[in-house]
Amino acid sequence: MALDAVCLRAVAEELRGQLLGVRVDKVQQPAKDQVVLLLRGGLRLLLTAGNNPRIQITGRLRDNPTEPPMFCMLLRKHLVGGRIAALTQPGLERLVELEMDVTDDFGRPGKRTLVLEAMGRNSNVILLDGEGRIVECLRRVDADMSVRRPVLPGLFYQYPPAMEKTSLLEAEEDDFFSLLAAANPERRLDEFLLDGYFGISPLLARELAFRTIGETDSRLFSLDAIGKRRFWEKIVEFQSDVKENVFTPFSVWRDGKPLEFSCFPIDQYGPAAESRIYSTFSDLLDDFYESRERQERIRQRGADLVRAATNARDRLRRKLAMQEKDYAATQDRDALRLSGELITANLYRMEKGQRKLVCENYYDEDREIEILLDPLLTPQENAAKYFKRYAKAKTAERYLKEQMEIARHDAAYLESVLEEIAEAETEQDFNDIRAELKDAGFLRQKGKEKRGIQRPAKPREFRTTAGLRVLVGRNNRQNDRLTHDADRRDIWLHTQKIHGSHVILRTDGAEPDRESIVEAAMLAAWYSQARESGNVPVDFTQVKNVKKPAGARPGMVIYTTCETVHITPEEETVKRLSV
Repeated sequence: MALDAVCLRAVAEELRGQLLGVRVDKVQQPAKDQVVLLLRGGLRLLLTAGNNPRIQITGRLRDNPTEPPMFCMLLRKHLVGGRIAALTQPGLERLVELEMDVTDDFGRPGKRTLVLEAMGRNSNVILLDGEGRIVECLRRVDADMSVRRPVLPGLFYQYPPAMEKTSLLEAEEDDFFSLLAAANPERRLDEFLLDGYFGISPLLARELAFRTIGETDSRLFSLDAIGKRRFWEKIVEFQSDVKENVFTPFSVWRDGKPLEFSCFPIDQYGPAAESRIYSTFSDLLDDFYESRERQERIRQRGADLVRAATNARDRLRRKLAMQEKDYAATQDRDALRLSGELITANLYRMEKGQRKLVCENYYDEDREIEILLDPLLTPQENAAKYFKRYAKAKTAERYLKEQMEIARHDAAYLESVLEEIAEAETEQDFNDIRAELKDAGFLRQKGKEKRGIQRPAKPREFRTTAGLRVLVGRNNRQNDRLTHDADRRDIWLHTQKIHGSHVILRTDGAEPDRESIVEAAMLAAWYSQARESGNVPVDFTQVKNVKKPAGARPGMVIYTTCETVHITPEEETVKRLSV
């Protein structure tokens, strides 16, 4: 769900106590719709104007482009060195204003305001000068896009047009019962609230309906006089909690995936979903949006990689199907040899122009065999043709067998690359995978590409309960390096016959405890295609037993004398082991 006006109020209230008076040290723009203010004291304030608009303190590190966008450069010019003087939310609108005290190049004091409009696809980040004029904005809106409210540099900033409905916080008893009496009795309770008031999300509307009557899809006609009174009382409780800033960072998860979040406890899902309460709204938003943003990064940054790897894999599959068909045809080659031998044995009774030969099969004397002939060829030439086809089929069998093995290995390699893309987290991860596909010949080199300076990607690092280091590869080339550089007595782990990362359990030459092996196996299962599965088989052995065949693709190894442990991946355990 999106951050509604009530939740935005709760977040703003939390941030106000953390941000006022704090200095802006740096400005970053890790994505086209994200701005990060690095504040004195190590705080990172994230403003997002994308599909999941919000403002929060974030603990997630985000990679930045090699060259900062122009909007980022302009924010640096105006905001670095400034102090946050106020954080406000006008009314119950989905926007937040960060007012800052700044000094210009000549040391003169001034004001700048950074506005986040958290309005779905129309979200925006706008920088205002001390007079309320727009300096620049993340998304420019000209007159062709909006006649009522253009958003362009030089114009005075205007709030979005006010809604004609009443804020639920300002709802009064008489008006509420009047609306209730005039409403269509077939309307659901939550639809009635959304039709008549603003400042409330569909989730909270359903929750108020649930608290009123115990169901989310009840109709107005089901309310008697007592029910209507209870409905109003629940709204009054809601108003009181919001006005007194009584908020709870609350999220709902189902099947290990984020479903909803709110600033109030949500009871409508009952035992069908898991409830989580957080210490801060910033922690809630980081946790809730982590998996969603990861998928969004894959969609945006890895789309070309997914497309290239998928197309190459599908081509290989089609090629392999044809090879298997041709290979099956070569298995009937003995019939070709037999035909050539029988023609040779019956040359004395054959004539040119004959279309078929019916003769005794000396391998099966009780049967006669019919052999088709080319009437334009002599009997000797027909026999030579069958022998030639036999020899060609024999050679083709050997060639096709080799090519099918190569195709199967390449298809398996591309499956592992697709798994890498699904697990990619940073810009460098995508760059490494892109380079890997180019080296393997599955992605074209587009001219002379400009390569920026980026910090080298490191493997994911974890530490077991016993304190042993665990390294998890991010891509196939890193998997190769991990295994190659590991001590021969370290433990190597990988999901059995399932694509995933190579995992190295550092032992420092000692015998690892069983719990450390199980925890490392948990990481191997989590960073594999079997993440959502249960009872996943994970093989483990010493690194000395792992070999890379000559000429094999990156990440492809063989190993012997392994043991197997069965693991059900758990996200909480993975987070606990993270360094």
